[in-house]
Amino acid sequence: MFSHFKLKTQLAAIVGGASLVMGAAAQAEEAVVYTSNNVQVIDTAVDIGKEKAPNLSIQKVTSGTGALMKRIEAEAGKPLGDVVWGAGFGTMAAFKQNFQPYNSPQLKELDARFIGPDNLWAGSNVHVMMIMVNEKHLKDLPAPKRWSDLFDPKWKGKVIIGDPTSSGSAYDQVYGLYQLYGQEGFDKLLANVDISKSSAQVYKSVANGEYAAGITMEYAAYAYVAGGQKEIRLIYPEEGSFAAPEAVAVIKNPKNGAKVAEQLYDLLLSKEVQEAELTENFRRPSRSDIDVAALTDLPNLKDIKIEATDPLKAAADYDKIIGAWKQAMEKAGK
Repeated sequence: MFSHFKLKTQLAAIVGGASLVMGAAAQAEEAVVYTSNNVQVIDTAVDIGKEKAPNLSIQKVTSGTGALMKRIEAEAGKPLGDVVWGAGFGTMAAFKQNFQPYNSPQLKELDARFIGPDNLWAGSNVHVMMIMVNEKHLKDLPAPKRWSDLFDPKWKGKVIIGDPTSSGSAYDQVYGLYQLYGQEGFDKLLANVDISKSSAQVYKSVANGEYAAGITMEYAAYAYVAGGQKEIRLIYPEEGSFAAPEAVAVIKNPKNGAKVAEQLYDLLLSKEVQEAELTENFRRPSRSDIDVAALTDLPNLKDIKIEATDPLKAAADYDKIIGAWKQAMEKAGK
């Protein structure tokens, strides 16, 4: 016979269990990330977050970098976000008053080049600017070994680059080229290259065989190699490639408090997230404790010659560089 005592005991257990579940749910904390990254990159980090920080509910607000920065600025009196993720260091510098410093324990594993001033931001991944080549369409042209090889008139109409007036990655590329070769280099390059308003069109056009070479980002070119397109080759120029980190930062006076914002910041810099972003989305990590060559067919950063560029100076010199670019365009009749 089923006793009242037994019934009460079971009900107590059920209610107690429900309380535990409700308590666990109540402990979940929301963190809002403003990001310009694509869906795949965001989802990779969120999936790792579900395992590594199950108490953290990550809400995503996505838009272009410029729009997000303007939004953060407009919300300064009452922030609606906690962390911003995906902007270049130059952009971060232009809006630095909207971020607060955080000396994350993850920083000890980052290359010092990828830590912002006063710990206001840190690099979550690094774009390496290089030359993407479609060997099937080189024909009688030897593959370039140097940036300056693309200055040869033989490359006229066979190489494509993004527009630095509308693309941040293209600006990083031409800033590095200007640092190496100045106005003369711009004049020679623009005599040969076709310019795309969309930086994404650069690697797509090379992959499709419309151009023999393109100046682009490593991760975008490598996606075709990883996808089995054997004619695609990545060239790291002898003068040096250019490294452009993407940042993560805590928004000043974050909506859900510093503790939650810092937890999300740490997650995005963690080894688990950076390894997953590398293997799934080919984003080169900013951490020094990840063996990129062991996980992919890409070289480790220490094995690539990097031409040192200062992203803060690049931002400050924007008008000068774009002026030189437009002068070279006019000279080339473009």
